[in-house]
Amino acid sequence: MTRRPALLAALALAAALLAVALALTSRSGTPAESSPEVRFVREMTQHHAQAVDMATRLRERTDDRTLRSLTLDIVLSQQEQIGQMRGWLTLWGLPWGGEGMSAEHARMMGMATPEELNQIDTLPVRDAEAHFLRLMIRHHQGALAMVEPALGDGIRPEVRTLARQIQAAQGGEIRLMEDLLRQRGESLPPPPEAAEGGGHEGH
Repeated sequence: MTRRPALLAALALAAALLAVALALTSRSGTPAESSPEVRFVREMTQHHAQAVDMATRLRERTDDRTLRSLTLDIVLSQQEQIGQMRGWLTLWGLPWGGEGMSAEHARMMGMATPEELNQIDTLPVRDAEAHFLRLMIRHHQGALAMVEPALGDGIRPEVRTLARQIQAAQGGEIRLMEDLLRQRGESLPPPPEAAEGGGHEGH
């Protein structure tokens, strides 16, 4: 009989936790196709995929140890985040594909053109390294603009957490890449075209 009060207390605690979980679930629900979370996930997946492509292209050519480390970090971290975002879409019952960024909006968010990507493959290696750094700085600056709408109130906590991670990681990588360009005596890229209003301007 002495165990009964403890058992009842444990059952009461479990019931309370279940009630909290159900309340949170019903309050958060599943994001709609037009929600800011789905838009952010779809557009950031598109953005990340190009960063992985760019980093892979340079890593196959460069012997610079710092650049090889940087490009590997970009490939591994952003591939992992792509998997995470696609996992959310699956859990939300939504397809991975959907309306992505237009060419104009992608450009505003720092994405490279096909011609700029090809130059990573065709320029002399040292020139390709500097070209990559400029492209990736601009690309990361676009990502920082894109995360702003996902940091606000009302955004699902897992999406907001990822947005903060992207903000911190890519902000640090921008500073590293700017230092690498300065050490090489190379010019920094021009300021990004993206407006300060956030990642969905001009869509």
